[in-house]
Formats: sequence, structure tokens, C-alpha cells
Amino acid sequence: MTRHIAHIIIQADTPLKVGSNASDFLQDSPIQKDWNNLPMILGTSIAGVLRKEFDKDTANKIFGKDEGSKVIFSNALLVDEKEKVNEELLLEKSEFLKLFDNLPIREHTAITDKGVVKEHSKFDEEVVFKGTKFKFSIELIDDDKKIFDEILNLLGSSSFRLGGGSTKGFGKFKIINIKTTNKNCSSSLNTPLDNSYEIEKTESKTHTKYTLNITPDDFFMFGSGFGDEDADMTPVYEKVIDYRIGKLSDDMILIPASSIKGAIAHRTAYYYNLQNKLYVGNQDAKESIKEIFGEAKNSKQDIKGSKGKVIFSDCFVTKADEKVFDHVSIDRFTGGAIDGALFQEKTIADDREYSIEILLEKDIEKEFVSAFEETLKDIATGMLPLGGATTKGHGVFSGKVFKNDVELKDEKN
Repeated sequence: MTRHIAHIIIQADTPLKVGSNASDFLQDSPIQKDWNNLPMILGTSIAGVLRKEFDKDTANKIFGKDEGSKVIFSNALLVDEKEKVNEELLLEKSEFLKLFDNLPIREHTAITDKGVVKEHSKFDEEVVFKGTKFKFSIELIDDDKKIFDEILNLLGSSSFRLGGGSTKGFGKFKIINIKTTNKNCSSSLNTPLDNSYEIEKTESKTHTKYTLNITPDDFFMFGSGFGDEDADMTPVYEKVIDYRIGKLSDDMILIPASSIKGAIAHRTAYYYNLQNKLYVGNQDAKESIKEIFGEAKNSKQDIKGSKGKVIFSDCFVTKADEKVFDHVSIDRFTGGAIDGALFQEKTIADDREYSIEILLEKDIEKEFVSAFEETLKDIATGMLPLGGATTKGHGVFSGKVFKNDVELKDEKN
């Protein structure tokens, strides 16, 4: 039997969420970390993602069922500023590795079926910086090299994601480097291998790609939930890791996929219900968006939960100008200003184009797809604002929607 070995370096195109199924005093959902307290991805997670891409018989043959697996995945370890991984216990971290001691935190709240915040439902998640590199190995014992090539080429699929929360914007990667050999060598990930391997980058066979290229008409804000010295409400910013300078970037504008997903889910349900004449109070109207967006698990209501069939990606853009608006709360009875109720909100003032990629599974009924596409057109025509404070005129965008790189026309105009 021939031994095929590959060392793969990947880089996060969006933040990564690899939960450790634990909690601590600071976060509800900290990430998985190695012996040096650095982010890592378990090899079992990588194997699980790749296994589901094969049909059942092929998956059992390669990944094992009764006779054991032919393929071995290592854990994916963090790549440092020297393009190495740290497989031994570090007595002292470099300044670059210390950057990973404080990772981004994403704030979330659970939403009811009426679209409002559920009481006592706030939680947070720790994520790994966009731009972080990991390295792992794949080893296959088989004379058929085609199987090995097929596994490697799957890493180039546009729908390939690692970790959790792929439907909320996390886990998108790109391949930086693949080295291979069929000779016996050390198991260390730092061992240099002989050959370079170029994957065949292909569009996903299971998903349709939609791209929103939109420009703000005026001001917008995706709220951070926090204030600063200038305003009580501020936009959400996040840093990314930059290996070229060995530091974190300046704050970047973040359009969280989870915020976009919520708006699109609500409007998609509206269009589906409108097409099928399902109105308020009709149970089918509440159930309609499960086909695309899944359903949260709820043991009290005996709901098993299901994963959504749409994949979103976070959008990062360099920082732009800001505009602070002053507001005062009004007494609904007197119509006058409430004493001490002055507050400020900080918005983004930008005229650049933002590109948001969305992948939708192909095995979805046409009427759901139609409702989904009408929703994307609404965003591109300014009919569906995004972000916070939309009732004050913020968050209106205009632009174009593309389906597999072909523009979707708005037939209503």
C-alpha cells in the first residue's frame, strides 16, 4: 500500500468558531485551544466536514465504518509569524502569539417567532480572528492516488467551511499552500515535504452562489451594543490578523452575517407567505422559513432543530468616516423631551461598494428560491434596509444582485 501525505496551510477568510463545549467566567462559548492556549481545530472536525461530501459507500470505504479508516487527519495548529507551528510546550510566547490571548467576542440574543428578543437570552461567543492561518496533515494509505487527490480538491470547494456557525458567517477558508510526498517522513507538521500541489478550484456542486454588490445611500450602523466617549450607540468593528506585519490591523467595519441573515429570513417568509396566501395566525406561515433557514432546537417544545440550507459570510471593510447624531427621548403623553434622556448614535458614512456572498443549497423548492431572490432584490433596490436604526432612515443600500455571476433583474420595475 502506498502512503500519501499532505501538509495543508489554510487561512480564515472570515472569523472561525470552534467551540470547546465548555464555558468559563468570561465567555459563554470559548474556543478550542491547544496545550499552549492557542486556537486549534480538531482533526475530527476536518474529517467530519470532508466525509459528508462523499456518497455513503465511498465515505465508508475511505473514512471507515467496520474496518477502520484509510485516512488520518492531524489537528490543525496555529501558524506563527515564522510560518511554523508550535508542537511543543512554549515557555514563553512571542509577541505575535500573545495577540491570540484576547480574541474577538460576538454578542448574540435569541429571537422569538415574533422577531423580538427573548427574555434572559443574551449570550456571547469567542471567535478566532479573520486572517488566522492553520496547518494540518492528511495521510492516506491506498494505492489509488485519485482518492487522495479527490480529498484534497474538496478543500477548494466554495462551500467548504470549518467549525460551527457557517450559516451565520463563520468558517470560510482559503488554501495558502499544499505540500505532498509519498515517502516516509517525520510526523511533525514542520517537516518540509517534496512536492507542491495545486488544487482544482471549483464552484460548489451543491450550492448556488449569490452576490450582493451594494453601496450605502447614506448612513448605516450595525450596532456593537456598546458606547464610547463620543456616543451611546456605536458601530461594530473588529480587527483582523495581518501576517505581513505580524500585528493586528486597525479596526475594520464589520457587517455581521448574522444581522443580514435575520433581515433576509424575515422578508423571505413574507414573500413566501404572500405567494401562498398564508396570513398572520396561520401555522404554515410560521413554519415556512424552516426550509431555508433551519430551526433552533427547543427541548421544552420537543423541537429537534435543523440546520439551515444557506451559508452567509461576514463582510469586512477598512474603516470609513463616522457621523454622530444627537437624539432625545420624547414623553409619549406630553410630547416634550424627557429630562436627562439625551443620547447619541454613531453611524458609518461611506460610499464604497460592499460585496456580500451567500450560498444557497440547490435542493430547495422553487417557490422558496423565488421568495429568497425577491428579498435580495429588495436589498439592492433600497426596499429592505440593513442594520440598526432603519426606522430613522439608516441602512438603505442600492446595487445589484448576481446569481452564479449573472445579474438578477428586478422584474417589478
